Amino acid sequence: MATGFVKVTLIGNLGADPEVRTTASGTAVANLRLACTERVKSGDKWEDRTEWVCVVVFGKTAESCATYLKKGRQAYVEGRLQTREWTDKEGAKRYSTEVLANAVLFLSGGEKPGTPPRSDEAPF
Repeated sequence: MATGFVKVTLIGNLGADPEVRTTASGTAVANLRLACTERVKSGDKWEDRTEWVCVVVFGKTAESCATYLKKGRQAYVEGRLQTREWTDKEGAKRYSTEVLANAVLFLSGGEKPGTPPRSDEAPF
């Protein structure tokens, strides 16, 4: 049987503050909306193309995201893709693909005292 490997690497800016909740077992879960923009040439002009990516972060990393990440802050995310299926109120099947993060590094400076100045110095 063939095996596969899915790895996602993103750098982008948060479009909103992290949404954080706690599971019944006490694990923190943070949802991030990451805007990943690239410049592409279209004819003689350059234009920005932005992809909005939903990122889910668990545990201590989710707690750190809640503390240090705010709307507009730049972050590096590594993880894997996951597609969920659910049924909406009208009974239609819906699908959502998101990135389950295993690493989040904070790239741009924060406003809070004690914010890690560089992502490679973060303790998580």
